[in-house]
Amino acid sequence: MTTSDEIMKQHVATESRIDLMRDKYALEEGYISDDSTPWVPFVPNVFIKHLTFDVRTSSAANVLWVQEGGVLGRHRHRGPVSGYVLEGSWRYMEYDWVAQPGDFVRESPGRSHTLYSERGMKTMFWLNGPLEFLDEEDRVLETVDVFWFIDHYESHCKANGIKINERLYL
Repeated sequence: MTTSDEIMKQHVATESRIDLMRDKYALEEGYISDDSTPWVPFVPNVFIKHLTFDVRTSSAANVLWVQEGGVLGRHRHRGPVSGYVLEGSWRYMEYDWVAQPGDFVRESPGRSHTLYSERGMKTMFWLNGPLEFLDEEDRVLETVDVFWFIDHYESHCKANGIKINERLYL
């Protein structure tokens, strides 16, 4: 019969072995300061502050800043997207709700929508997989994925003499 002390010793020994595996294989904890990544122009009145790029999962995190009256053209996500509103408000022209500070938005793959902010907003998004910008007839105009976001960020940094923050890459 095993005592609770023996069970605890086994648990501690197992966790110690697993800690060694974490130290060997896990990525270093990440910290991105607000001033370590620039606001990069995207479309008129819309900017992106890139926070992380994960090429292993084709995902990226960023803060989207839409200035007053800004529109992010109609697009379709090919993976799930989550957003948390930091400032201002925005809506999708196709829906009747308005996202406000503190609101959480969950988007399902395959949905098409057009983001609009009357008074401006900043929202942190976690995007998984590509998104496709569409014309009026649902034809794909451009596909934006993690590699597009990397190019967007690095091209802006190089053109403006900004040091590339290697901590953004997973």
